[in-house]
Amino acid sequence: MVFSSVIFFCFFLPIMIIGYYALPAKLRNIWLLLGSLFFYAWGEPKYIFIMVASIVGNYAFGMLIHFFAVKEASATGTVLLAGENNAPKEPSPWLGKKITIIVTVIYNLGILFYFKYFNLFMETISQISHKEITWLKVALPIGISFYTFQGMSYVIDVYRGDMKPDRNGVPVELVQKNPINLALYISMFPQLIAGPIVRYSDIKDSLKERVTGPAMFASGAERFIIGLAKKAILANSIGEAADKVFSADMRYMGMPVAWLGILFYALQIYFDFSGYSDMAIGLGKIFGFEFLENFNYPYISQSISEYWRRWHISLSNWFKDYVYIPLGGNRKGNVYFNLLIVFLATGFWHGAAWSYLIWGLWHGMFILIERYFRSRKGGNPFAKFHPILKWLYTTLVVGFGWVLFKTESIPDTMVYIRQMFNLNPSAYTEFSPRYYLDNKMIVLVIIGILASYPIPKKIWDRYNGKIAVVIKRILLILLLLISMLFIVNSTYNPFIYFRF
Repeated sequence: MVFSSVIFFCFFLPIMIIGYYALPAKLRNIWLLLGSLFFYAWGEPKYIFIMVASIVGNYAFGMLIHFFAVKEASATGTVLLAGENNAPKEPSPWLGKKITIIVTVIYNLGILFYFKYFNLFMETISQISHKEITWLKVALPIGISFYTFQGMSYVIDVYRGDMKPDRNGVPVELVQKNPINLALYISMFPQLIAGPIVRYSDIKDSLKERVTGPAMFASGAERFIIGLAKKAILANSIGEAADKVFSADMRYMGMPVAWLGILFYALQIYFDFSGYSDMAIGLGKIFGFEFLENFNYPYISQSISEYWRRWHISLSNWFKDYVYIPLGGNRKGNVYFNLLIVFLATGFWHGAAWSYLIWGLWHGMFILIERYFRSRKGGNPFAKFHPILKWLYTTLVVGFGWVLFKTESIPDTMVYIRQMFNLNPSAYTEFSPRYYLDNKMIVLVIIGILASYPIPKKIWDRYNGKIAVVIKRILLILLLLISMLFIVNSTYNPFIYFRF
């Protein structure tokens, strides 16, 4: 079930909202959990057992670490009054915590490897050995990367901070002892299958108690409508044109069409994913949760480093906190090696194909180059460039990366890039740019380019007043109606990040 579908918008969502607000507060988490499990099971019921296994396993690991943390705190006197300097009463059970966290990581990554990368692993082994190996193909469960990362980060957070004293010397319990609440955190349907990756610490208190009201509900509904419009009006329409370009014979597409295809895909993937994040954040508000932002106009970036601070922010922060800093970050080891590992993992996280790994390396290479120039004693020469040149460099690097992302095949990528630079000119071109750019598409692309930049937001912030609020509400209603018309009249409605 996708957000931009009639069955979700007209049936599932209204039932969830009515039931949520009709029930007493103590039953609302149960209602959301049941709805989330139904939401996930709608498309592929058998894979719900994988998510349940993730929930049960991470709950058990969290409780086990908490058990060892209590023993450790008791042994060192942490649970006594602040300021007392008691000698340990028994050996610290640090080994139990260490073993548990290692098993946690192996358990979660093992699930992710089997269901996401096993086919690629077997195919690679077959190619290297030059032997035909037969195996049972493993289907990829939707959203497994997102909920696996959430479950694993929860246990890591418990390991890092559970029972450690706060500034007053009082031990803090991060563990979630209520299995319903933890299950809801991992499976909550707004962000279940395509993010953003929600950190447990960000919604820990809201899982126990949250405040809802008309203002928060209205804010959530507004954000949902904006995300729905991004997805239904822009991403779907432009994405259909992008598919037409990339499905054509690349040898005869010509240079203008090749560049047009990248423009199409860059707009599609941005509005597809940021639209989904907007809808998830809006739905979170409707049910009383505050999810952090996941996009911040990434296409205005003037460096690849800035781009990754603006694109898929929740994933960037996840790798920073759980991979980069544990490796040593900027302080220990080789910072270039640490960054390289992060972007290798980032690329591989996105898909079970070597092209994604190369895509991660492509971005990582420029991150390393930028890092080197920033660390030079003589100053960063890149900083002296005109902002337009820096933006152009960033846009080209990101655009070439999207070729890898879209084609998912190194040979196809090379053919496409050669077409972009007219390196293999052909006397025959299959279609001209005008074939893909009818009047409707021209309007949508112009709107998409403008909406990729904070121009509409700046205009709204400048003229925000009582009259503007009325106009805004009218525009939101129109956006909702137009979005529904696009959904009803279109058969093209994919979510790119579902497979990640």
